[in-house]
Amino acid sequence: MVAILIDGIVQGLQLSLMAVGITLIYGLGGVLNLAHGQFAVVGGIAAALCLEAGANPLVACAIGILGAGVFGLLVDRTLLLPAYRSAGEDRLLLGLLITLGLSFVVNGYLDYRYANISLTIKLATPSFEVAGITVRSASAVAACIAMVAFALLFAFLKATLLGKVIRSIIQNEVGAGLCGINPGRIRTLIVTLSAMMAGLGGVVQGLFSSLGTEMGNELTSFALIVAVVGGVRSINGTLAAGVLLGIVNAFASYYVGAYLTLIILLATAAFTILLRPAGLFASRT
Repeated sequence: MVAILIDGIVQGLQLSLMAVGITLIYGLGGVLNLAHGQFAVVGGIAAALCLEAGANPLVACAIGILGAGVFGLLVDRTLLLPAYRSAGEDRLLLGLLITLGLSFVVNGYLDYRYANISLTIKLATPSFEVAGITVRSASAVAACIAMVAFALLFAFLKATLLGKVIRSIIQNEVGAGLCGINPGRIRTLIVTLSAMMAGLGGVVQGLFSSLGTEMGNELTSFALIVAVVGGVRSINGTLAAGVLLGIVNAFASYYVGAYLTLIILLATAAFTILLRPAGLFASRT
């Protein structure tokens, strides 16, 4: 039971790493990114190619995360510009169409070009024991990476001037612009940061199990579920929702099998949304 719980928490943290990018991009730019999982896959495949070339695993993972960030920057400065010129529902719908098309293109290219490439990172020590409980080393490392990443993200948003600027734009983009803040530059920074978080999520996936070229849409779907349950403008809610759904997914996979796991996961998400339509940490009115 404890081992399953640990795996569930690790899975949840990995899902939260993916979902927080969707939360940031939507909260700051008003765009719901349907190609977010592809950012993770691009980073993971880049890391896998570096490993095949003989690079040090840490260097390969760093290159993969940076590669995902560069990809996000290019998407923000090219494909998403028409969406940013719109506002309200027009921006949301145009962003959905653009990112959906991008996901198809990236999936097709990666499946064609790197069909046999996947990211799997094996540690020298497979497992260790704590108080008589066997813990996978990959789970422990993945959990530590995720928690450090979230701690740094929270510190950045709460304790730095740039983080306060970002939060002000999320709360009121027009008002922030009137105060002399350039929302476009901050938005580009956030899209790049979100893509790097997705790349980190892809690396953690390769550490926890494996990451293949076909997993982009699956990662996007899970990230969207987590973001909606947690609240698409709440980073705290995204973290809590990821851990909750990760635990549900782990126990469901163990007791009923993979076939019914997605149904149980979606039912849990639907029930949570019914109780808290605006997200787990939304204030009651």
